[in-house]
Amino acid sequence: MTTSRLSLPLLIAGQAQKEIAHNEALVLLDGCVAACVEQRALASPPASPVSGACYIVAAGASGAWAGKADQLAIATYGGWRFVVPREGLRAVVASEGIEAIHRGAAGWDYGTVRATGLMVDGTAVVGPRRPAISDTVGGSTNDAQARATISSILSSLRAHGLIAP
Repeated sequence: MTTSRLSLPLLIAGQAQKEIAHNEALVLLDGCVAACVEQRALASPPASPVSGACYIVAAGASGAWAGKADQLAIATYGGWRFVVPREGLRAVVASEGIEAIHRGAAGWDYGTVRATGLMVDGTAVVGPRRPAISDTVGGSTNDAQARATISSILSSLRAHGLIAP
């Protein structure tokens, strides 16, 4: 028997050597809670990993990682342990300083921030995308430099997704 979310081994009444199941659960928790992976999407296990080091297994992995694509691989003194990620599992990728989030069937999402807004010191500095703004046209005075500057600003805002194209 295992837990529903992380498949941690459960203790059963009358079970011999309960400490083995308990220690296995602790090793898996140690890799998942506040997870930090050394590198993302490796296709083969490192030759001499430090016990406790974690990695995200790439598709088509070989060796001890064969058939474990997208899983979290945890190095232990007794060999590799694997955790099948659930949607929402987060890990910091230490080699890049970015966050990885498991998106279910879509797999791992690296370094993408999804938010409805951005607040700095309690002030909203970026919010949802605003509607399109048309380029400058018409008027009785034609200031080519001002129009070029405004067009450049609008182009940058569109390129960054802050206003609709």
